[in-house]
Amino acid sequence: MKFIVSSTYLLKQLQVLGGVINNSNTLPILDNFLFELNDSKLVVSASDLETTMSSVIDVESDSTGSIALPARLLLDTLKTFPEQPLTFVVEDNNTVEISSNHGKYALAYADGNEFPKAIALEDPSTTTIAGDILATAISKTIFAAGNDDLRPVMSGVFFQFSTEGLTFVATDAHKLVKYTREDVKASQVAEFIMPKKPLNLLKGILATNEDAVTIEYNDSNAKFIFDNSELVCRLIDGKYPNYEAVIPKENPNKLSIDRTQFLNSVRRVSIFSNKTTHQIRLKIAGAELNISAEDIDYSNKAEERLTCDYQGDDMQIGFNSRFLTEMLNNLNSDEVQLEMSLPNRAGILTPIDGLDEGELITMLVMPVMLNS
Repeated sequence: MKFIVSSTYLLKQLQVLGGVINNSNTLPILDNFLFELNDSKLVVSASDLETTMSSVIDVESDSTGSIALPARLLLDTLKTFPEQPLTFVVEDNNTVEISSNHGKYALAYADGNEFPKAIALEDPSTTTIAGDILATAISKTIFAAGNDDLRPVMSGVFFQFSTEGLTFVATDAHKLVKYTREDVKASQVAEFIMPKKPLNLLKGILATNEDAVTIEYNDSNAKFIFDNSELVCRLIDGKYPNYEAVIPKENPNKLSIDRTQFLNSVRRVSIFSNKTTHQIRLKIAGAELNISAEDIDYSNKAEERLTCDYQGDDMQIGFNSRFLTEMLNNLNSDEVQLEMSLPNRAGILTPIDGLDEGELITMLVMPVMLNS
C-alpha cells in the first residue's frame, strides 16, 4: 500500500476530522485515523463511537488497503511541514514510512479492520439545506442548550422539519432559543434531537460554505453529507419538552432599544451584581430604561439610564445578566425588542432588523425574583 499526497491538503482535512477524537478513549483504536485506500481515493475517518466523520482525499496511488494511524502523532508531524508532496509506504514490519523532501519518518500502525464501522442508516428520510444556513441555525441556538446529564434531551438542539419550514430549538430551562427558516422546507414532517459535539463540528466546517448539505435521518441516527465528507452521529433518545407551551402569547409591554447600547450597559452594570445570582434589575417607565445591580454583601452597586421606545405599564423585572448578555451577543441586529407581561413571566427578545427573508428568531429568558 503506497500513496502520494500534498502535506498541507492532508493536514487541513485531518485537522477537521481530529475534532471528533476524544482526549480519553475507552478503546485505544479510537486514538487513530482510519485510512482506507482505493486507487486514487483515500477515505480518512475518525470516530468516538457516537460520532463518525470521514472525508475523501485525492491522492496519487494505484494500490488498495486499510490501516489505522495514530492521530496525535500524525497531526503533530504534518504541522511542521511546509507545502510538499509526502509519500506514505506501508512496510512489512508493521510501520508506515513517510518520506518528505528532507527525511523519512516511521510510525507504527494498527489493523484497519479493528476500527469500528460507521452506522449505515436504514430507510432514512432526507432534507437538503445550504451549508451556511445550517451553520447559522446551529450557532444561533447551540449556546442555549443545557449541560445537565440528568436531562439529556435538553443538552442538544431539537430539529423540527415540516413542509412549512425548518425549526431549531435549544433550551436549558432558564433560556430558550427558537430559530425558524420559512424559506427552506422538508418533504415530510420529522423531528429529532442532535447532540452538541457533532453540531459544533458542523458549525465550524460549514460557516462559509454555501453548498448544499444533505441530511439523512431515522429514529436513532443522522447523517450529514457535504463536499467530499460525511458525518454520522447517534441522536439523543427521548421526547423534547413542549417548548411552545412556555412561550407567553400575550405580552402587552413592549420595549425597543439599540442592541449594542443595551448589551454594553448590561455588561457594565452586571460587574456590580451578586456573583452567585448575577441579578440585574430593569425598571421601565415612559421612555426611560433604568438598569441597576447591587451586591449587598460587598456594598457594590451600579445604575445606568438609557432612553428607549416603550409601550406598556411601568414595570420592574429581574434577569440573570449572563443569560441576557449571551442572547444579545448572539443577535446581529441593530435594534431589539423585549416583550413582557408580568415580572414573574418570561421575557421575549427578538431582533427588529438584520434578518434574512424567511428567517425568524425568538429568544426567551426567564426572570429572577427581585428582592424588593
